[in-house]
Amino acid sequence: MTSVEVSDASRMPVTFQIAEQEGKTLVWPRWGLWDAVIAIGGFVVLTALVAIPLFIFNAPIAVLVLVGGLVPWLMLAGWPVFITWRKGNGARIDLGLILRWSDVGWGVLFGIAGLVMAGIGALITTLIVGDFNSAAGEAALALLESSSFTAIFIFAVVIAVGAPVVEEIAFRGMLFGALRKRGVNPVWVVVITAVAFSLFHLEPTRILVLLPIGITLGLARWKTEGLGAPMVAHMVNNMPAAVFLLIGAPGVTP
Repeated sequence: MTSVEVSDASRMPVTFQIAEQEGKTLVWPRWGLWDAVIAIGGFVVLTALVAIPLFIFNAPIAVLVLVGGLVPWLMLAGWPVFITWRKGNGARIDLGLILRWSDVGWGVLFGIAGLVMAGIGALITTLIVGDFNSAAGEAALALLESSSFTAIFIFAVVIAVGAPVVEEIAFRGMLFGALRKRGVNPVWVVVITAVAFSLFHLEPTRILVLLPIGITLGLARWKTEGLGAPMVAHMVNNMPAAVFLLIGAPGVTP
């Protein structure tokens, strides 16, 4: 294996640059846009393959939501982790898996900005189409009506922590990284990943909510050159929903 040029390394996340400065032998990653497509598209396909049998056999709502939601993560995050190990230097170095105190601070700031912008988008959407909900919100309501506190608690953790980590690995990790490796301007990378992130949720009425969140997450990735800040920002954006879900869980006194 041979070390890459500094000019190439500048397109990579800070973890790649740190590893190079530490004298580690690195390879120029051979994964790219097609791997981002495989991860995101594979998630959609695996979701259908898992959810359809659960619907057919009338699985309990908790099983449908948790199993149907978690198994597809094997593609969304699993493929980036696998392919960066197979064709690069591993997920930590190639995708920017680092969390510094500065990442926490920037993540909170970008997360709050995302909440404000998403709130404005939600207000505009309400004025246009009336009241609306998200797929996760519908799933949460179904769980509250028929499931135990344990299932609701697990779903809340999935919303607050799991989804931000997995989705950031795919979008601000692999997709963002693949575009930057090809030399795409960072501004366009932020826009492209935000649009992809918005469309990925398959919820047209929430585009004005998801798009500004995607932009702030992309800006966090660009600013800090790693995934720590966008993951924290994503958690900040999802935390209110998780808290409200737990407050409404059976046996919890408001």
